[in-house]
Amino acid sequence: MNKRIFDIIEQRSLHAPNAIMLAAKEYGQWRTYSCREVWETANSLANGLLSIGISNEDLVPEKQEKIAIISPNRPEWMITDIAVQLTGAVLTPIYPTISPTELSYILEQASVKTIFIADEQIFARFKEVLYSNSNLKNIYTFNQIEGISHWKTLVEKNPNSSNYDTTKIKEETLATIIYTSGTTGEPKGVMLTHKNIVSNINDSMPAFTFVVENGRALSFLPLNHIFERTVSYIYLQAGVSIYYAENMDTIGLNLKEVKPIVFTTVPRLLEKVYERILNTGMNLKGIKKMMFFWALALGKQYDNIDKGNLFYQIQLWFANLIIFNKWREALGGNVKAIVVGSAAAQERLVRIFSAANIVIMEGYGLTETSPVVSVNRFESENRRIGTIGPLIDNVEVKLADDGEILVRGNNITIGYYKNKEQTDAAIKDGWLYTGDIGAWVDTKFLKITDRKKEIFKTSGGKYVAPAALENKMKESLYIEQMLVIGSGRKFVSALVVPSFIHLRKHFRDNQPTLIIPDNNSQLIKMPEIQEFMQKQIDKYNVFFAHPEQIKKIALLPDEWTIDNNELTPSLKMKRKVIEQKFAAQIAEIYQSDELN
Repeated sequence: MNKRIFDIIEQRSLHAPNAIMLAAKEYGQWRTYSCREVWETANSLANGLLSIGISNEDLVPEKQEKIAIISPNRPEWMITDIAVQLTGAVLTPIYPTISPTELSYILEQASVKTIFIADEQIFARFKEVLYSNSNLKNIYTFNQIEGISHWKTLVEKNPNSSNYDTTKIKEETLATIIYTSGTTGEPKGVMLTHKNIVSNINDSMPAFTFVVENGRALSFLPLNHIFERTVSYIYLQAGVSIYYAENMDTIGLNLKEVKPIVFTTVPRLLEKVYERILNTGMNLKGIKKMMFFWALALGKQYDNIDKGNLFYQIQLWFANLIIFNKWREALGGNVKAIVVGSAAAQERLVRIFSAANIVIMEGYGLTETSPVVSVNRFESENRRIGTIGPLIDNVEVKLADDGEILVRGNNITIGYYKNKEQTDAAIKDGWLYTGDIGAWVDTKFLKITDRKKEIFKTSGGKYVAPAALENKMKESLYIEQMLVIGSGRKFVSALVVPSFIHLRKHFRDNQPTLIIPDNNSQLIKMPEIQEFMQKQIDKYNVFFAHPEQIKKIALLPDEWTIDNNELTPSLKMKRKVIEQKFAAQIAEIYQSDELN
């Protein structure tokens, strides 16, 4: 049984040296890396790092050297991760979308001396911070940049020597510090040991019964996030080859090229996939369009436990034969499962994709749990739509009196780097206090009901769980994003970013004489648009108690993005940032104490 992360790679190189481990597009062609090549290159890079003075004499968190990396997913990312582990140093991955201020904070707090940068664009963005940091001594790049050392100079320094002693690296040795941007406050450095991550890999493996050796996975979620990183090592331990998407815009093309059996995603991107499929259906004509929406209606009724009567099952079989098969082809034709995490997925989407024989394995975890706590399995009996599945092996969960999910196991972080106060607040008697509110379904399946810190109370004393409202309302074709507001207020309201593509199409199809401006800011001011969007809200309000219902909305012209600091790198809303940014619109909603 592997005990350190790099043991997985060594074992693969011995078991199947010529099998493809990693692949990426280079100069328009897929370039593959064998298991032997990855392992040998990582060894050479480790030697190169030691030759520039990386010390592994004292392997305690405070004294281990911190090595940072700022890069999108690519083979060099994983090779660097393995090499850093071999030296006993600590990899500190940083999102390319991070702000220069946050980067400066991380480099200072972690005392980073060596950093790997992907390309000229990222280097240019952070150049000022990099050169102004007094600790930083070495900068290496994966792409050639004039005047900056290329990473291959380290690989080629001592390619055949072994200057390191991995016997000193134990299960308890710190492997990585991951700075979580979170939705508020300064980044926190989550410390994860080899034991944390390897135990999570081993304990999650039974959930991946469908993977086959030499199968392919497509990777596009950031490796900076522990979700994609841990799942990547699960793939590699299972003998699955990882192909890296070129970028977020080429995922559709890359899926067709790679034909993966599995990929991971977050709900926001799953929604985007569904929207693209839906747009295709809306542009169909006649009988084809009718059949598309007939199949969609069947999908919305799907339940993997209550499979419906024989007539429904025959219809669904037929829908898979003539409609849903095209969905599977669009995903490459071989996808068995999509693993979804980071936030709650819409039940409607889980039902539709599952009806199309694309199993959605929705799971739950945090950076602090390495990350997997629970996941819906590939096998139907261990999957419940609307939940985050059964616990993985060797992980314990209990619910506090207020419903907060507490987790215990070998996957729990050893704490936040240089922050004992926050560590002691989060971990008590071995239990991690997640901040998520949950419940059990059928005593076996865990369900998230909300974030503890996000639940608010209206001035009338009624508690409201905003995530539940937001997730339900986004089932509307015309709502792209929304943020529910109402803490200390007389009623609940929301900021709404409409789905402008679908909104415009609706009015052009149904009110062709109405002049629809191309400018979003002008569009949302139209009374017809405001009335229509309020009706969308009212349509879903009926699912909630009267005090929870959204009474007023403010429409916004632009989608919230990572670049504008409104979303975290894992696409979660930064609630406080959004509320502050659109304080004027919120004030207008509540300009009168009385609701008209």
